[in-house]
Amino acid sequence: MRLIRLIGARLWLVALLVVCWQVLVVLRVLDPLFFPAPSKVAEKLAAMFSSGELERALYATLGRTALGLLAGMAGGGLVSILLSVSPLMRTAMQPLVSALYSTPRLTMLPMVMLVFGVNETSRLALVALSAGLVIVIQISDAVRSVSRAYVDLAANYGASRAVIVRKVYLPACLPQIFTALRLCTGRALVLTISIEMLSSNDGIGSLIWLSWQTFATEKLYASVLVAGALGLITGPLFHLLERRFVPWRTARA
Repeated sequence: MRLIRLIGARLWLVALLVVCWQVLVVLRVLDPLFFPAPSKVAEKLAAMFSSGELERALYATLGRTALGLLAGMAGGGLVSILLSVSPLMRTAMQPLVSALYSTPRLTMLPMVMLVFGVNETSRLALVALSAGLVIVIQISDAVRSVSRAYVDLAANYGASRAVIVRKVYLPACLPQIFTALRLCTGRALVLTISIEMLSSNDGIGSLIWLSWQTFATEKLYASVLVAGALGLITGPLFHLLERRFVPWRTARA
């Protein structure tokens, strides 16, 4: 019962908007050619799923996002460690990181294609770059924000560098690490779909673009709905992981 009340509290406005949309289309206030009824969109969504078209698109998009995320997290983590232990490198790389972070990622797609070619590698490289920049900024800030008093206290009790990293830095940085993971996952997903609209023959983004080109409005709305659902799922998923691995933050909140 509690779960039903929670879902109702969060989705009542969405349900109300869907009902109003359906009624307005039935009454011909909205043109069904441009605003297909939610029932028709649901039917198209079911047809796309049963035919395997939606499954193939989801597999392509989620695969690109996952590979780009893994590469970006690995590279961003290594750079974060380097910037944390070397003030000289942090000072030298700070302007470059800030410039790349403030540059819209899609504007870099042509340059990435010049280097890697018009292929899957260029798409993954741009997603990895976007995820890695978020990781670098968030984790570097998290490491610098750790209180020096805790580090000195652990060192005075004879803790080695490895123990200090595991027992002091890691617990202190975990909340911001999960924030970084949540942010870079959302941005990687958005960027992947955007790239697919411009330079791919598969994936959710390609499906959206092809639906627009062929004026298949029901498929267009269904594809956009799936893209929104993907973004909606990632937030609660990371909150669950954070509750599992950072229980002290949840208890304090």
